[in-house]
Amino acid sequence: MTTESNDPAPAVLAGTTVVVLTEDTLTDADVEHVLALHRDPDGDGVPDPVRFHVLVPADTERNLVTSLVDHLGAGDLRAAWDELLGKEPDAREATATAAEQLAGSVAALRAAGAQADGEVIEDDPLPALRTVVGQGDVREVVVVTYPHAVEDTFHSDWASRARDDLHVPVLHLYAGTSELG
Repeated sequence: MTTESNDPAPAVLAGTTVVVLTEDTLTDADVEHVLALHRDPDGDGVPDPVRFHVLVPADTERNLVTSLVDHLGAGDLRAAWDELLGKEPDAREATATAAEQLAGSVAALRAAGAQADGEVIEDDPLPALRTVVGQGDVREVVVVTYPHAVEDTFHSDWASRARDDLHVPVLHLYAGTSELG
């Protein structure tokens, strides 16, 4: 869909791209947790060059029942009510929101000293993940989402689906925390 990159493609070694799939703008805490995992992955005391490629889906297809359960499970009655009264965003709105989230996430990673770029993708992230991983230099996929009671319980969340489909490590972090999904 849309690519966010003001810098030329960074010169990095093969296997040094970490794909970050997120449903919202990465917070400072999210950036710190992601970077902490990749500062010195081989433990030799020398930082390895890592490039981050951020994917943000344009959310055009919300599942009303799942969203209600998530909001109610979190005790957020106001958000549940708003979800009931709301409607799915149109493609333009969803793409604009995702582009803002992408720009904020890439900026946060760059502000922390990381090489980062990214793109807005279709609502279902698996085809885009397959494409990026198929390019051959992906070390790992880090999925950053809010807890989703139904998807997480039944392993139909993005991270579980990616683990079943891709041949790279997939880590699931809950947004704003250091909790693993």
